[in-house]
Amino acid sequence: MRRRHLIQAALASSALPLSAIAQDSNDIVVAHIGAFTVLPALDPVWLHEGFAAAFDEVNARGGINGRQVRMLKFDDAYSFDGFKARLAEAMASKPVALLSPLGSATLKAVLDNHVLDQNDVVVINAVPGATVLREPGHPRLFHIRAGDDQQIAKIVSHARALNIQSMGVLYQNIPIGSSGFASAQAAAKGTSLEVVGFESDIDDADLAKAAQQVAKRNPHAALVVGNPKFMGQGIAALRAAGISQQIFALSYLPADVLHKLAGKGARGVGIAQTFPNPLGVTQPLHRAFRAAMQKTHPDLKGAYTTFNMEGYITARVFIEAARRAKSITPAGIAEALRRAGEIDLGGFRVNFSKGNEGSQWVDIGVVTADGKLLY
Repeated sequence: MRRRHLIQAALASSALPLSAIAQDSNDIVVAHIGAFTVLPALDPVWLHEGFAAAFDEVNARGGINGRQVRMLKFDDAYSFDGFKARLAEAMASKPVALLSPLGSATLKAVLDNHVLDQNDVVVINAVPGATVLREPGHPRLFHIRAGDDQQIAKIVSHARALNIQSMGVLYQNIPIGSSGFASAQAAAKGTSLEVVGFESDIDDADLAKAAQQVAKRNPHAALVVGNPKFMGQGIAALRAAGISQQIFALSYLPADVLHKLAGKGARGVGIAQTFPNPLGVTQPLHRAFRAAMQKTHPDLKGAYTTFNMEGYITARVFIEAARRAKSITPAGIAEALRRAGEIDLGGFRVNFSKGNEGSQWVDIGVVTADGKLLY
């Protein structure tokens, strides 16, 4: 795990792109712009580790139609202004794809300000899956992970199966939060489940106040929606306010981060999952992922995260599209994704033939007392 902290420290001192292989004019260039240095969760670092494993794997086999994949890395410091500046730097190298940009506020601003119309690049697997980023979305913005609508619908369905009759939704005052509350209301419509919302800033005092309001309402269960830090701190605040009931969160919250923020309060929290278990062994995808990660990141010693798996799958989807593309350009990649039909990566399938959302797969994992996730 020390390696991940070294990566984060190195990125803090430089916004320059990093590449694992020498530059060549024939390279297929992709870019990863993320908040590598300002988040308590290392989601972008974990995603990048997954990308690297998949691209090392394909490059070692001769690349894509004889061309090597070169990946650039930029830190946007979790801001729209930072993203715009780093994107301008990235575009100088003419990447065909941007992989897994992160942040609902940043990505909403990207769409609102028509940034994709001004830059010839295709985006694969934006994070998060908030509805406001998908409806109407953008023709060159492709979503692999199941969206927040699907995650919350799964949580609501699970809650109803447990005979839960009321749910308090503690949501952050950013697009992912307000969109998530609306998704919960929509999922519960026409059922016996009562959904009540409580909006909050990420400030500790605001969270504590909102958590007290949830506790006063005393719902059968609670759902926390926001960025990873908000969800972790929100769950801690709910436990501190006396909420012992079942709590749910979305897939962007790593179990170990929740454990660090909420301590014993993390136990039993249900977290939606949109990708297969990174520690699984039953599917061909599991075995391919583990082999690639072991080769590229032997120092991780099998301590893989769900974001490692997400990064690996995202890169594999790009590789499949590039192999099938008539021309390896943003337009060619987009066309290949739409024409490919079902892409089976060894047990996890995506299909963009009917739109820009590739997967509907959702499971729920439960956090253990030591911060592990059980599927």
